[in-house]
Amino acid sequence: MSEKKKNIIVCLCDQLRASEVGCYGNDIIQTPNMDALAASGMRFQYGVTNDPLCMPARSTVVSGQYARTCSGQLNNTSVLFPGGWMMPPYPEEGRPHLPDKTLPECLRDEGYYNAAIGKWHIHTWPHEIGFDEYVIPRTQHCHLGQHYTANGDAEFVPPGYSLEFELDTVGSFLQGRDEQPFFLFFNISPPHTPFFDIPNEYRTMYDPREMPIRDNCFIDGVMAGNENVFRTYLFENKHYFYKLPHTKDMPEDFDLRDLYTQYYGATSWVDSAVGRLMGMLQENGLDEDTIVLFTADHGDNLGSHHRWNKTLMYQESSSVPCIYHVPGVTNGKVADTQMVSHVDIMPTMLDLIGAEAPPHVQGRSVAPVIRGEVDVLLNNYVFIESEIQAVGVRTPQYTFAKRFDRATRQTSRDKMRLYDIQADPFEMTNLADSENEHPAIGEWEGILDDWHENTPWMEREQHIETH
Repeated sequence: MSEKKKNIIVCLCDQLRASEVGCYGNDIIQTPNMDALAASGMRFQYGVTNDPLCMPARSTVVSGQYARTCSGQLNNTSVLFPGGWMMPPYPEEGRPHLPDKTLPECLRDEGYYNAAIGKWHIHTWPHEIGFDEYVIPRTQHCHLGQHYTANGDAEFVPPGYSLEFELDTVGSFLQGRDEQPFFLFFNISPPHTPFFDIPNEYRTMYDPREMPIRDNCFIDGVMAGNENVFRTYLFENKHYFYKLPHTKDMPEDFDLRDLYTQYYGATSWVDSAVGRLMGMLQENGLDEDTIVLFTADHGDNLGSHHRWNKTLMYQESSSVPCIYHVPGVTNGKVADTQMVSHVDIMPTMLDLIGAEAPPHVQGRSVAPVIRGEVDVLLNNYVFIESEIQAVGVRTPQYTFAKRFDRATRQTSRDKMRLYDIQADPFEMTNLADSENEHPAIGEWEGILDDWHENTPWMEREQHIETH
């Protein structure tokens, strides 16, 4: 009888940037459970999302393909409809996205039972791409009073906080899972806004006077937070159809330091969920038989460069935590040179269980690094694409980005960006603006253009991007 394959859990939270995690060097945030996972796993110093926005990022995770290839779009829009609202109802019937074999479908072929719990935000229903069961919310980022469906059945609203309900659902799923290997895609909505719709112990956990504000949050000495978009980002986002319970208590002098306390609190709430997840694995005797990946779909600008939300090439948007816990293999080492991104998740997980990735997968396995066979793979860089009509390449030293035209898809040297993130971690000096062209541009421009020109787009007539 062959040995039972390891279970797999991909734990994906929403909008957590790597710099706001303890094991990534933050000495104020309290993330003991993420730190413990890193202490027994392998922490990748350079984890990057391939598209810093929810729907395309999540699509890359389950497809192993870039957003342009697996969905034909770089934003959250599926179809144009009256009013031009950018967040249409989803999922769509059929298989409008992800036409090629996905990670859960590959795992099903290997004998796995697949479940999705928590935020979904992919245009195709879970059962269409290989999930055997699912419990997903029907609206976005509602931490209280969230509507759910279980396997497409009638909607229901559980009492209490959505994350706690989802953890209870995970706990029920894990019970008795000791025969057939499983894949659990566990998606956590925080620390995405709304920040005020979280348990009070986390909402009041941090002191704004202790918040370290990043240097790039100041322009001409003015701290981000006075712009109209600041309030929109917090309270007036058109995706939300409910009144936040604590908004009325917002003080008049609420500024970026106060915002950081809410983000840190929401992050610590996520950390508690990671701890509970690992505890449930142990309680059910699954901890030695389960591979766990903790990461995020993208980061959050949080006022850096006076920008909010995500979608940008800056590290605040694109750098994410990436921690692989592989029992019997990882031992707390840090991969401090290897770049890793979301398109790599599918081939890595398949490699870790001894299966091959299908030829359409565009990422590559970093399992050789996890197993300690090599320190770094050849061609150590990753690609980023964004709805703002920009493409970029990230290396351990540089971020290089160019514009492209949405209609022609041709790149342009207009507004090129080059940052030396080792010397300039806050990306405050654009080396592409210098009078003499920086030699790194010549090194990376050809690689980026070649990728952009030769990475195929999924063509779908009704995919109309509207902004």
